[in-house]
Amino acid sequence: MTFYDEILRLKDTDYSAVFERVTPSQIDSILAKTELQPLDFLALLSPKASFALEQIAQSAHRLTLQHFGHTILLYTPLYLSNYCVNQCLYCGFNATNDIHRRKLTLPEVELEAKAIAQTGLQHLLILTGESRQHSPVSYIKECVSVLRKYFSSISIEIYPLSTEEYAELIDAGVDGLTIYQEVYDERIYDQLHPKGPKRDYRFRLEAPERAGQARIRAINIGALLGLGEWRSEVFLAGMHLAYLQQKFPEIEISISFPRMRPQLGDYRPEFHVSDRDLVQSILACRLFMPRAGITISTRESAELRDNLIRLGVTKMSAGSSTSIGGHTDAKDSIGQFEISDKRSVDEMRQTIAKLGYKPVLKDWHDLSWGGTKENETVSIS
Repeated sequence: MTFYDEILRLKDTDYSAVFERVTPSQIDSILAKTELQPLDFLALLSPKASFALEQIAQSAHRLTLQHFGHTILLYTPLYLSNYCVNQCLYCGFNATNDIHRRKLTLPEVELEAKAIAQTGLQHLLILTGESRQHSPVSYIKECVSVLRKYFSSISIEIYPLSTEEYAELIDAGVDGLTIYQEVYDERIYDQLHPKGPKRDYRFRLEAPERAGQARIRAINIGALLGLGEWRSEVFLAGMHLAYLQQKFPEIEISISFPRMRPQLGDYRPEFHVSDRDLVQSILACRLFMPRAGITISTRESAELRDNLIRLGVTKMSAGSSTSIGGHTDAKDSIGQFEISDKRSVDEMRQTIAKLGYKPVLKDWHDLSWGGTKENETVSIS
């Protein structure tokens, strides 16, 4: 059994009927529980629960402090390539978009690594467009061999791989995987992915499980909010999170809440997700999965991200660029989407500290290959 079987089981859920039955007293009883069930989680996502956000936020804050303390882990993305063979309607890297395609050479990767390492960051997320021809596993391994000299943790956000390929990259030094299903509603998924290997809904959905079977250290999942109705999408993403945490208790499992941002092309998301909706999603997920990490990227504004720190977030990106070579010289490369929070790593560290939290630059050290060299002493500022 995989999570696809769970998706089929939940496919006919009547969300409106569940939401209609939610009462204020039910929300109170849910907040008094120490362990929530799926229907409790769904109730916290209901329209009626939105009127109790302050109460829910207090519970989420307490749970986050209990499991994570006053810490926020910082990381940054590094885009290696924007070549892509998919035609995802919502993505700036869509194969039909007329943009300058480029991938970094290994010397350019090293320049990017040095520039990022100078900020003190030790957690890196490397990304590519989905093209096995231009960014094969062998190329990613070569990039990792350069990057591991500078960073304690290297995660990947690339096309879905086989279990054997994930194991190959883990052996090379990769310790984390980020992969978004984009949208869990399979009907909408089919509409938004007209051509390319990404049309295979199930192969993408089961990618985290294959990485788990390869014994990766950390897995981060999520739905791209705005592509489908947000309450059902967050519910299914949360169920996916719970499934992975139960199946791989030894792996660090986390979830992101990326919202659609402006990108090249004329696609406009059909479903609006307000700031309040985003907050409700994060709070409900924190109460449902108290030990799961929650990530908020620079897709969100500086003001909103600062306010989210006390509401359950444990990991944030900083000094981000979605362009190829964006940390040194992006040239004429167009980013995958527009960034909202453009603060530097130092600015983020200062902001987090002012809010009474500790910005964590390093929380993982792989003794199998010796870790970092230039920034070995950097941990918590």
